[in-house]
Amino acid sequence: MGIDEYGGGQGPEPEVLVVTTNDVPGYHVREVIGEVFGLTVRSRHLGSQIGAGLKSMVGGELRGLTKTLVQTRNQAMDRLVEQARTRGANGVLAFRFDVTEAADVGTEVCAYGTAVVLTRE
Repeated sequence: MGIDEYGGGQGPEPEVLVVTTNDVPGYHVREVIGEVFGLTVRSRHLGSQIGAGLKSMVGGELRGLTKTLVQTRNQAMDRLVEQARTRGANGVLAFRFDVTEAADVGTEVCAYGTAVVLTRE
């Protein structure tokens, strides 16, 4: 498994810049649009649960679950970016992920932040 299967984030020159900071050096916040989020819930796969149970006995990374969580986070982020873009934003500030158990049947991942319109200084 390559590193691409375990990573995420944006490529160079994204249409909507997403940052974890409250500002972006070299840019001015021209307009605050408001909160945006992307949400997804993934159910547990029986095979990966059995594999995770066996792996937990001997220790080590649960690669199948790691890969699934990365895909889930990327999907939530894609939805956040789409919502921001649709509302006219070209940036999202204070970006965060929230991960919780969803009714004991899956994992809920929410990507959220503040949609803004940025202009270069």
